[in-house]
Order: sequence, then structure tokens, then C-alpha cells
Amino acid sequence: MISKHYEQVCYRTEQREESLPLRHMRDGRLGYTLGCTPEGETVQVRLVNGELDSWSRDECMESF
Repeated sequence: MISKHYEQVCYRTEQREESLPLRHMRDGRLGYTLGCTPEGETVQVRLVNGELDSWSRDECMESF
């Protein structure tokens, strides 16, 4: 995910309290955003199976 998209996802997640779908590019897992860590450029996600995970912005993309 490019920096601009990462910033938009984080804004919508943290300011608008939206949970956006993201897909992990390596393994195809689907997760929904919970929060962001700007210092490390990571996104915290809740996976479809309920587990929590953290992905770097380079590992994921928006899923529509």
C-alpha cells in the first residue's frame, strides 16, 4: 500500500471509526482495520477468524 493510501486508511479507521477490509498480499488473508501505528507504518487488523494481527503497509492492500 502506498503511503497516501496508508494515511487514508488510518484516517478513516481512527477518525471516522470505520473498519476497512484489507488483504495480506503474501498469503491472501482478509482482515479488518482496528488501528494504525504511524511510527512503524503498521495496521492492526482483526482477521476473519477473530484473531488479531499487525501488518506493515507494504504487506497489505485495500480489499473491496
